[in-house]
Amino acid sequence: MTHTYKYPRPALTVDAAVFAKEGDDWYVLTTTRGKEPFKGRRAFPGGFFDLKDESTLDAAVRELREETGCKGEMDWKLVGVFDRKDRDPRERVISTAYTTVIPERKLVKGADDAASAKWERISEVAGAGSWAFDHYEILVRALGAHGYGSPKHV
Repeated sequence: MTHTYKYPRPALTVDAAVFAKEGDDWYVLTTTRGKEPFKGRRAFPGGFFDLKDESTLDAAVRELREETGCKGEMDWKLVGVFDRKDRDPRERVISTAYTTVIPERKLVKGADDAASAKWERISEVAGAGSWAFDHYEILVRALGAHGYGSPKHV
């Protein structure tokens, strides 16, 4: 089906902030971007939404699986919608971010457009300057959704 719209439309993306709580330690699952923009920087698994046949949550779960190999039943929470007009230098992009906490770190491997994937201890995660897009803001809000508070860099 072809659509014609009078008004410009932004691109839609999703991001998945996955945490593991093991004892008193919290870990976050991150990827390293394999492509520009922000090639080599830390990011959450995520990507573009398939408008035809998936919800935003379905897209987040798909991107998580494609970029890290992490899958399974998870209890997801909506973090929020991130729509700052300059969040992506390619075009106007609006992202919906989800978060979950799992009981232990799963084996992950970077794939698709993620050069690598790894678990990082929250207390040691780098500050905003090392993150792609506005993913550090997503990190802070996702941690707050789980009652963790903010990383030491805020």
